[in-house]
Amino acid sequence: MTTRILSIAGSDSGGGAGIQADIKTITMMGAYAMTAITAVTAQNSQGVSAVEVMSPDMVAAQITAVLQDFGADAIKIGMLGSAEIAHRVADILQDYPDIPVVFDPVMVATSGAILADEATIGAFDRLIGLAFVTTPNLPELSALGGKDIVCKKARNLLIKGGHGEGTMLIDRLIPADGPEIIWQDDRIDTPHMHGTGCTLSSAIAIGLGRGESVQSAIGHARRYVRLALHDAPDLVAQNGPMGHFSVRNDALMQGPSFNQVTIDCADYAASVAFYRELGLKLIVDSPPRYARLETPNGSTLSLHKSDNVQSGAALYFEFPDMDTAVEALVQKGWLFESPAQDQSWKWREAWTRDPSGHRICIYHGGEDRRYPPWRIDQ
Repeated sequence: MTTRILSIAGSDSGGGAGIQADIKTITMMGAYAMTAITAVTAQNSQGVSAVEVMSPDMVAAQITAVLQDFGADAIKIGMLGSAEIAHRVADILQDYPDIPVVFDPVMVATSGAILADEATIGAFDRLIGLAFVTTPNLPELSALGGKDIVCKKARNLLIKGGHGEGTMLIDRLIPADGPEIIWQDDRIDTPHMHGTGCTLSSAIAIGLGRGESVQSAIGHARRYVRLALHDAPDLVAQNGPMGHFSVRNDALMQGPSFNQVTIDCADYAASVAFYRELGLKLIVDSPPRYARLETPNGSTLSLHKSDNVQSGAALYFEFPDMDTAVEALVQKGWLFESPAQDQSWKWREAWTRDPSGHRICIYHGGEDRRYPPWRIDQ
């Protein structure tokens, strides 16, 4: 069954944080996103220029409408906008004790804008008590009274270390009934970190909604955030959005994911040139023995120099307009054993070989690649 996640948070017109970041994260990690918008903000990478808070009744109506119809496997709470909204949310969630809640106590935007006044922060105590995981960063933890105070209220306290000093980023999980767990990684050098807290808390909610342990859910969520930071699209000079859309869904799923093939090659340089002409990106170049190339959807092909090439492999590369791709390759001097033609299984294919003799299929399957009429689980 599809995991259902309800995000209760504010809207970011720039798309990098808030509800927008939550929807992107939930969708890219293969779950279903539902929302209750608490406030509308006018903001971009430069800061927040205006905030309009929703009425507590409207926020409550959104939450109730969703939970009474769709239900939810987990709930994420971000920006609330007012103490009244915080209390109304707490009132409703008291009636759903079996749904795990991740509470990200948003107080200040990455740009520095204040998103929660003292009264709202004061109302956070109820939500910390209701939440399964509370995820403050270091400044938020301080505003809440510090670790010792929050630990008395929180079931699981995740202290995010992004605002800490040094080249290492350290996140600490302090469970109510177990030893502290620490994650430690090199900081990712990027000026684009807008929405990291929103993204992390949404991703944790997904893991909890799927029945993962809190440690497993946080581990998967951290990996998603780090990949999205690596893939930030560089749309603005600084404080830009993360690359939610570039993180492949199958990189985060449990169970086997088929993402790489390694083949032998007789001529290293010729083979690398062949696959680069095909449109793959060279991401590891270690001549004369090893190269790795990446397709636009993130799958990889590795070439390994060998004196005894086994050329029995057949590699398939899908192109949206495969006829144009084949024609371009013919113009470059490629020879095709069979021209582009429709097949009885609804694919359109053309076949060639790489310099080591491996069979290469240039094809277009479209919807029928994954969902042909004869797929047995339909």
